[in-house]
Amino acid sequence: MPEMIFRVRWPDGTESDCYSPSLVIRDHLQPDTDYSLADFLARAETALTEASARVRARYGFPCSRALGQLRSLRETCGRFAAPEDSRVRVLSFH
Repeated sequence: MPEMIFRVRWPDGTESDCYSPSLVIRDHLQPDTDYSLADFLARAETALTEASARVRARYGFPCSRALGQLRSLRETCGRFAAPEDSRVRVLSFH
């Protein structure tokens, strides 16, 4: 399966490279686009859960790296959850 890295900028200006085991992330997030924290997390959760399910269908087990990435995204979003206007920017796919 083709892997994809998507780079995001958090509300505090830090940037992170995030992992998806599938190109399905492109169906849920767009580069050069800002998302509210809740919207970003919902889209990432849908995409990474779907990507992990694709790995399960192909190899017989879920993708632990995708699920770990999702856990990390949840934790990071939780640090910024208080301000309603906090935005996450998807910078690029590579």
